[in-house]
Amino acid sequence: MNTTKKTREPLFHLVKRTDVKPWLPWVVRGVTIVVAFLFIGILTFASLEISPFEVYARIFKGAFGDSYRVMTLLRDVAILLLFALAVTPAFKMKFWNIGAEGQVLMGAFACMFCIFYLGGKVNDTLLIFISLAAALLVGSVWAVIPALFKAKWNTNETLFTLMMNYVAIQIILYAIKIWAPGGTGTLSPSPYGNLPTIAGENFWFSIIVAIVMTAVMFIYLRFTKHGYEINVVGESENTARYIGINVKKVIIRTLIFSGLICGLTGFMLVAGIDHTVSSTTAEGRGFTAILVSWLAKFNPAGMIFTSLLVVFLSRGMDEVMTMNGISNNFFSKVVIGIMFLMIIGCEFFINYKIVFRHRAKSEVVPPAPVEGAEKTCGEDTSDGEIPQATTAKEE
Repeated sequence: MNTTKKTREPLFHLVKRTDVKPWLPWVVRGVTIVVAFLFIGILTFASLEISPFEVYARIFKGAFGDSYRVMTLLRDVAILLLFALAVTPAFKMKFWNIGAEGQVLMGAFACMFCIFYLGGKVNDTLLIFISLAAALLVGSVWAVIPALFKAKWNTNETLFTLMMNYVAIQIILYAIKIWAPGGTGTLSPSPYGNLPTIAGENFWFSIIVAIVMTAVMFIYLRFTKHGYEINVVGESENTARYIGINVKKVIIRTLIFSGLICGLTGFMLVAGIDHTVSSTTAEGRGFTAILVSWLAKFNPAGMIFTSLLVVFLSRGMDEVMTMNGISNNFFSKVVIGIMFLMIIGCEFFINYKIVFRHRAKSEVVPPAPVEGAEKTCGEDTSDGEIPQATTAKEE
């Protein structure tokens, strides 16, 4: 009885693309963004009964309606870009740091701590440098804690950094209750330790810092030994150890660097923009930054465009909601989520293709003759010998 089970070929399977031209992925991404905007127009029309052309006009107006909105847009792009730059080295190393939210909050808390207790007691310029140093220190410490646990005991960095976000939020809430005992839950903006304005506006410091840090990160990852080690560790820790790279040292050093950028971002939010701190100071940008960094393939220059796309769409959809008298921004978040799901989907098809099972029978190709194989019956031999298959056994 034949017990051999016949293996059934799957309907389709995925194949890694190896012959993709360098320009083709960008064309696919551009087309996907255009299609996503068309889909947003149709979805908004179906839900809010607004003409798609009016939707696009309002999105553009919400982002570029006047000079103030343009500068606000650029400032928000700069802050989101700083978040993305902070998570990039760790993610390039495949250290899944999703704690940028908490690290920025702790940097902001340290800055506000110095302002609250030293404001009016020391020179304002000196206070700015003290609060900056405190923000950098606390941000890096908050980032290196999970790195130490990962290097020493191989803990799960995703859960560790996520839980530290909630710890940071509770620390800030507790501090606000002490600093503002009236029970309002909010801390008034401080007149001390604020960065000076440029041309009467507080936009420029954030933009300048973001541009400088983008250039620094690009050089650091592309042209330095540390950047090379990060890339090798991300590819294979075993390979890194084989060529003499201290993996634990690289993990700790990289998270310190990421924490410094998070601390700088927290400082910019407090001293340059909000002049206060709250549990919502980061506004969820630590998680959005992961998407920004990933869509740019961890390229700091590409993050400028992905950050701009995120902020442009977010502010534009908020304008659509406001002009329709909708205070809840839930629908705008759904629309933004749909767009980025489509962009992520296009990345999948850029890297892989689907090969379906052939329905028709494939032609049977005879195997190639093996050198030295025995000659079969009926073959014509050049030396006149009888084929071995037709002879009797010699023994």
